[in-house]
Amino acid sequence: MNNIRLLTIQDISCLGQCSLTVALPILSAFGIETCILPSAILSTHTAKGFEGFTCKDLTDEFKKIIAHWEKKKITFNAYYTGYLLNESQINIVKEIFNKFNDTNNNSLKIVDPAMADYGLLYKGFDMNIVKAFKSLCLNADIIIPNLTEACFLTNYEYKEKYNEEYIMNLIEKLKIFNNKIIILTGIGYDENTTGVVVFEKGEIKYYKHRKISKMFHGTGDIYSSIFVGAYLSGKNAFEAAKAAADFVVECIEYTVKDPSHWYGVKFEPILADFINRIKNK
Repeated sequence: MNNIRLLTIQDISCLGQCSLTVALPILSAFGIETCILPSAILSTHTAKGFEGFTCKDLTDEFKKIIAHWEKKKITFNAYYTGYLLNESQINIVKEIFNKFNDTNNNSLKIVDPAMADYGLLYKGFDMNIVKAFKSLCLNADIIIPNLTEACFLTNYEYKEKYNEEYIMNLIEKLKIFNNKIIILTGIGYDENTTGVVVFEKGEIKYYKHRKISKMFHGTGDIYSSIFVGAYLSGKNAFEAAKAAADFVVECIEYTVKDPSHWYGVKFEPILADFINRIKNK
């Protein structure tokens, strides 16, 4: 796709290398015109070490912003959603999906149902947000859940240890959303590796790579943003999923050299070179 205008809807953490402060530079570096609709503004991200952060809910601004866009007849070729604060925001996003499509009414809808990890919903969420995200996923062409999110979406038992049969059953359950593409992240069958399962055109593929024990906040946002950028740049879903996984690994390897940088990964210094490699493959 050429001359893409993408709208990404997620929060701004002013410090912390996640959400929009990750999505905007990554997608822009791919040459994609990236418009934003912030779901909230936080002083920092919410991980341990930044206790006492501030958070401004921007739900009320959503309606004002989209009213202005409607008046100006603005359209988008693609949408990419991340962290959404509440059910009201998700309902407005569904409205946006219907109102601002391109002239062919075939704007691509990509949903990262950012609501849970490690078997638990994020702080402040309950099953109402799960119900809302289920509805949003039904409106998506591509979904990018992690294992926990996929289990919540499908009412499937979450397990920390599992086999390939368990994951294949989960993929089958995710098919109820009728998405063209499913990207299931953070899937590893042993202690030393992890990877991503990709469902595309009726085929399931698995990309496995080395697992780095050091955990950093924001890597999921980096993953999704690289995937979206690579996919919109012409890669198929498996190629884009593989590129995103490889970049996250490189980011972590680069960051662990600096112990003082504990709050996120230093993706900026290696981004340009990585995108050039993707485009030249």
